[in-house]
Amino acid sequence: MTERIIEPTSPSLKLVQKLRVKNALGMHTRPATYIVKLLQNCKSDVTFALKKEVINAKSILSILMLAAKKHSLITVTVEGKDAQEVMDKLILAFDSGFGE
Repeated sequence: MTERIIEPTSPSLKLVQKLRVKNALGMHTRPATYIVKLLQNCKSDVTFALKKEVINAKSILSILMLAAKKHSLITVTVEGKDAQEVMDKLILAFDSGFGE
């Protein structure tokens, strides 16, 4: 008889990082779409905070309503099993200006 061992799930990781918007036009439709596509298959919860507004970063409309202009400093919070991978992708996306 084979004994089945179930490993406990890895603990959820929470990462917080401040990232600066580098695009000349800020967080308009193209960067918002880029972010939502980037987060499409991630398992973590991702929020963006600017001033007192906190939004779900997986929603295009929410990102657009944040109205982040160039040089805005967004607090990015990623919480979940793949948090490090997701945060790394977001840092690269912000640093590259979302491919613009």
